[in-house]
Amino acid sequence: MSPYGLPQLLLVGLGGFLGSISRFVMAGAFNRFSPAFGFPVGTLTVNILGCLLIGLLHGLAETRSLLGPDIRIFLFIGVLGGFTTFSTFGFESLALLKDGAIIKASANILLHVFLGLAAVWIGDLLGRV
Repeated sequence: MSPYGLPQLLLVGLGGFLGSISRFVMAGAFNRFSPAFGFPVGTLTVNILGCLLIGLLHGLAETRSLLGPDIRIFLFIGVLGGFTTFSTFGFESLALLKDGAIIKASANILLHVFLGLAAVWIGDLLGRV
């Protein structure tokens, strides 16, 4: 049995649906308008924008008490989680740094980057077998 109620799961699912569509449209648009770069500008754009948005929304939520728990779930986990999990990675890394856990933050950053790249490489190799 899930520790989360059906309303929370629906909020995450609906937010994820909206975030994923937004990522698809925005990244595609940036990639279409910048083919000369030969670089995934669309992915970079949504990842950085997602980080900016999660930071902005968290700051607003904490200082102005604007967002209740259900809206946070919808926006942070659903919309921004569907838009990019990189925003969550950035948010969690910053939280560790703010807590003074520099070693844990560094480990989180290095493990995500290097293990993520290694996993993609291994997956690609396995897919070619």
